Amino acid sequence: MGPEEKAATIFNATFIRPAEFYLSGFSNIPHVEYFYVFLCFVYIMTVFGNGLLLTVIYLVKTLHTPKYMIVFNLALTDLCGSTALIPKLLDSFLFDRRYIVYEACLSYMFFVLFFGSVQSWTLVVMAYDRFIAICFPLRYHSIVTIPAIAVMLLFAWVFLLSLVSFTVGLIDRLSFCRSLVVNSFFCDHGPVYRLACNDTSLNYLTSYFAFIIIVCIPLVLIALTYVCISIALSRVASGEERVKALKTCTTHLILVAIFFLPIVGTNIAGLSSYIHPNARITNSTLTHTLPALLNPIIYSFKTKEVLNSIKKLYKSNKNKSISNNSNLRWPWHFRKRKRWHE
Repeated sequence: MGPEEKAATIFNATFIRPAEFYLSGFSNIPHVEYFYVFLCFVYIMTVFGNGLLLTVIYLVKTLHTPKYMIVFNLALTDLCGSTALIPKLLDSFLFDRRYIVYEACLSYMFFVLFFGSVQSWTLVVMAYDRFIAICFPLRYHSIVTIPAIAVMLLFAWVFLLSLVSFTVGLIDRLSFCRSLVVNSFFCDHGPVYRLACNDTSLNYLTSYFAFIIIVCIPLVLIALTYVCISIALSRVASGEERVKALKTCTTHLILVAIFFLPIVGTNIAGLSSYIHPNARITNSTLTHTLPALLNPIIYSFKTKEVLNSIKKLYKSNKNKSISNNSNLRWPWHFRKRKRWHE
């Protein structure tokens, strides 16, 4: 009995909803267990790096600014996105539990797509912050305020929550009377809806619209902000001031490149030439997991404010532990001196 027969449950003569899907990713890849170990390492370091960044921003009051509010949001979505994807991925393939319940599949799809889309629009808000800082420096503190950034981020969360919920919800109207083998490493939207045997035109249009909203529009907006930044910097007379302004953008540009280039590259390569399914799946896995690992590392090493804050926290904790130890030892010394005087 194949995966399709084991997973299917027929509700009536015209509509078929599967009890389970079968994830076929990473099939026939030699020594694939080393890749799973690598993903486990990536997840551990992602949790550590983003957890550290979240803790530092929360504890250090000097980082309670609009800029680091955006960074906090990015670290949170990185952490949640990796947690939504990697543990289930390792459970499915490392322990050979490839069958996934229909409802769990839709939940899996929702959380991975939602946190990925929030990451994309967080980078847009970050670009807006850099645009105002360089093009309107005198008005920066009056325009980029904590309430303004909070409203922008909240709008992104609510809008993307609605969009992804609608996109995933449309899967529920489909009938699956063909193969139930999902050719991906998770319940990806495209590979799942293409398995349906009834009309999927609305699902296709929605996925196309979602791709434009989540990938294309953010890229265009980020590109436009940097065109405006370049024009503003070309009017600056001093070369040193230009370099100083550009340095404030390098971290954001690296984050944008890490997040968008693999996604765009994979889609262009898939449309222009044939990619082996295993190569596509491996590349997509790294596209979904590596940005969340690298983002906190880049912010820790490229931003002096974060580095100095980590050092201050370390020194303050060290001083507290020394003072606590000395307080614990003091009564014993006091008692010893008292006996000696007696």
